[in-house]
Amino acid sequence: VRLAESGGGLVQAGDSLRLSCAASGRTINAYIMGWFRQAPGKEREFVAAIRENNANTAYSDSVKGRFTISRDGAKNTVYLQMSSLKPEDTAVYYCAAVEGKIYISRRSDSYDYWGQGTQVTVSS
Repeated sequence: VRLAESGGGLVQAGDSLRLSCAASGRTINAYIMGWFRQAPGKEREFVAAIRENNANTAYSDSVKGRFTISRDGAKNTVYLQMSSLKPEDTAVYYCAAVEGKIYISRRSDSYDYWGQGTQVTVSS
């Protein structure tokens, strides 16, 4: 499966932005989908994930209540709606996928497929 992120950009603190992750090659309905981010000089960190049944989601404490992950099976796409953005949200955001897992993992090495990333920059 191939993943392609889009929707990044430069915004001001307090603004909203929606990232999209379009999958191709296979349907992602059976995949757990995740979003990670990596800021300059920092390790890649977990942001959010959603299970294949759409019933279970997970968020990092730093984005909980501000970000929402969702998926559209018909479009084979996953979204990350980001609100109340802060300068510390500045990073390259990556979409990731894994099939056949029972639980959502927050570890990047648990995911098998990755997109190329999209830059999000939040100015103060």
